[in-house]
Amino acid sequence: MKRRLFFKNAATASIGLGLTKYSANDKSARSSEKDIQFCVTVEENKLQFFSEDVKEAVKIVHIADTHLFKDDERGVPYKMYSGRMAKAYNQTKHFKTGETTNPELAFEAALNFAKESKADLITLIGDIFSFPSEAAIEWVAAKLKEVNIPYIYVAGNHDWHYEGIEGTLEDLRDQWIKERLLPLYQGKHPLMAAYEVKGIRFLAIDNSTYQINTEQLAFFKEQVSSGVPLVLLVHIPMYAPGKSISFGCGNPDWGASSDENFEIERRLRWPETGHSKTTFDFHKAVFSAPNLLGVFSGHIHRFSIESIKGKPQIVTDDNASGGYLDVNFLPLAPKDRSLIF
Repeated sequence: MKRRLFFKNAATASIGLGLTKYSANDKSARSSEKDIQFCVTVEENKLQFFSEDVKEAVKIVHIADTHLFKDDERGVPYKMYSGRMAKAYNQTKHFKTGETTNPELAFEAALNFAKESKADLITLIGDIFSFPSEAAIEWVAAKLKEVNIPYIYVAGNHDWHYEGIEGTLEDLRDQWIKERLLPLYQGKHPLMAAYEVKGIRFLAIDNSTYQINTEQLAFFKEQVSSGVPLVLLVHIPMYAPGKSISFGCGNPDWGASSDENFEIERRLRWPETGHSKTTFDFHKAVFSAPNLLGVFSGHIHRFSIESIKGKPQIVTDDNASGGYLDVNFLPLAPKDRSLIF
C-alpha cells in the first residue's frame, strides 16, 4: 500500500476525498446540465470574463513560477540537492521591459498591484519556490500577511523537489508538504480544495506530479455537480493539441520516452506506461464541465491561451520575470446579452 500523508492541520481528517463543505449528501448542491455562457477578452496580461452567471465583480491576481531561492543556515544540509535551482533565477529580465529584476522584486510588485487594485483574491499556482526552502516559505507567508488579501496556494513540481533525494514523486510531494509547505494551505486539503468568492468557486487541484488521483477526480466531479460557476487552478497545463510535452496533464505523449529532464532534475523517470486512466478521465471531465469558466495554470513560463470545447485555458508568464495576470470576472451587461444568447 502506498504511504498516505496525514495532513494534521487540513480541513479533512485524512487524504480521502477532501470534501469539506460540499459532499455527495449535501442537499444544497444542485445538478445543472446547462452550459454557462460567457465572453472572454484579453489585452496583454488583463483578462475579462463576462457572464450572467457572475453576479458580482471578482478580481484575482494570478501568479505562478516565481522560483524564489531565498535560503538560510537551515538549508545548508540540503545544498547538495538545492544547488542547481538556487542559481537558476538569481537575476532575470523583466518579460515586458527587459530591465534587470529578480524573483523577490517581481513577487512584491505583483502583490503591490493586488493591493493597489483592491483584488479579491491572489492565486499562487505553483513553483513559487525553486525548492522547499524554509526561509523562502516564511518570507512569502509574511508578505501575504502584510498585503492582507485572501489567497490560494497550490504546489508546483519544484516547490517540493530537492533534486537527488530519492523517492516517488507522490511520496516526495507528501513529505515536503507536511514538513514545509503545509501552513500555506490555511487548513485546506493540499491536494484538492474549494474556495468560494462572491459566488464563483475556485478549485485548487494539485497536478504537480503531472497526474491526478482517484480522490481528486471524484472531488472535481462533485464540484461540477453543484452547478456553481467554477474556475480550475492547476500548475501543470492541461494537454492541448499542438502544444509541447510541458502541457503534460492528460497528454497522450507523456511518459518515459518523452521525459528529457529526469537526469538533470535528478528524479525518477516518468512511467513507461504514461498517464493513468484517471488522469485522462480528469482531462475529459474538465473540458466537459458545463459550469467551468476556465482553467488557470503556469509551469511553461510563457503566456498562452488554448480553447478546448469552448473552455479556455490560460497560462501565465513566469513571475520570476515579472509576469502575472490581472483577471476580472464581471456580470454581463444587458446590452451585451445578444452576443452569447
